[in-house]
Amino acid sequence: MAALGNRSTEEVTPDTYGPLKAVCEKEVEQALPERSLILRPGLIVGPYDPTDRFTYWPARLAEGGEVLAPGHPKRRVQWIDVRDLANWMLSLAEQEKTGIYNAVGPAASVTMEEFLLTGIQALNSRGASLIWTEDTFLQQQQVEPWMELPLWIPQTGPWVEKNGPMQGMLEIDNQKALSEGLSLRPLAKTMQDTLTWDKTRPRSLQRKAGISREREQQLLATMTS
Repeated sequence: MAALGNRSTEEVTPDTYGPLKAVCEKEVEQALPERSLILRPGLIVGPYDPTDRFTYWPARLAEGGEVLAPGHPKRRVQWIDVRDLANWMLSLAEQEKTGIYNAVGPAASVTMEEFLLTGIQALNSRGASLIWTEDTFLQQQQVEPWMELPLWIPQTGPWVEKNGPMQGMLEIDNQKALSEGLSLRPLAKTMQDTLTWDKTRPRSLQRKAGISREREQQLLATMTS
């Protein structure tokens, strides 16, 4: 578990975000020993998500064409639809459950390739083709993991040397949550619903995550030059 160096700090930064959450958990457990319920969600996604960290993919896949696909195709990815998380939280509260749970999906392992291909099929994006791009190239081009290409965390390279290995972030064990009734809708449904909502937003809206189409085309062109 992440440790907070200065226990008096309240400023949320990339360095303190995780440790502050860990401190909050400890405070809850101390205040409510054996009576607390702590949920640890993964990437929370779905309609009305203002972060765009998941929305980028259904929006991009639906457009078709050559899609820059980051990293290794067989790398695992994880997420949880906010509606599934909310339903489960209410159910646990009603049952007065206690304990610590990793609230993340899917129920079975899904690779980045399966994730993207599911989106292509669910969104009827027959014109989309995946162009796989290695970690090293993306880091050389200074593409920001996770935010510019959501769900992409490199396994090796300068970013890993600076930030430390984070592959385990997308390989969390969720069996305890599943055994306590966590029910997860199909990825295809989350993709479709998210895209439907995204289409209601202004096209001029500046997105908070994901690379621009121009930047994507530049990267693809650089790969083949």
